[in-house]
Amino acid sequence: MSLTDEELDRLADVVRLQPTKNSELEEAWGVDGGSEVHRYLENHLKDYYYRDDDSLIRATAEANDLVDVEPGIEADAVAKGAAPDTIRVPELEARVFAVVAGPDERSQSVVSVLEELRETYDIDPDVGEVRRALRSLERKNVVEVVYRTVPTFRLAVERDAVTVEVTE
Repeated sequence: MSLTDEELDRLADVVRLQPTKNSELEEAWGVDGGSEVHRYLENHLKDYYYRDDDSLIRATAEANDLVDVEPGIEADAVAKGAAPDTIRVPELEARVFAVVAGPDERSQSVVSVLEELRETYDIDPDVGEVRRALRSLERKNVVEVVYRTVPTFRLAVERDAVTVEVTE
């Protein structure tokens, strides 16, 4: 099946962002609502993606071969519950990874991570962006959630055990 340029671009987003969910693709594609993302996936990319046991969207091996982007993670490692050796993430996620508490430290709230970002990088992202970055890193098995009064976060692996590559 031959894909259009738009389909290839959107498939590249699936490969680059995996494991992902409708809301992340909604933002990347500039569409209104997760149902529109689901409809597009089913109508245009049905043969090139699947949902894992956690309902996260992942690209098939064929999809990875069709597009010229690096996958967001090493699928085999994460599928087996391990942390990948390399993650490819947007700049904010890379910065969150750099400042969030280490695996042996007390976990941090989203607001605490935001304060670290402000202090370390002199940036002021929206708290929702920081939360999404933390959840994305959690899906990649490099950040874990510790439930206290509010969900808090810390690295699931040693910082130097993972190579972080920044994507566009």
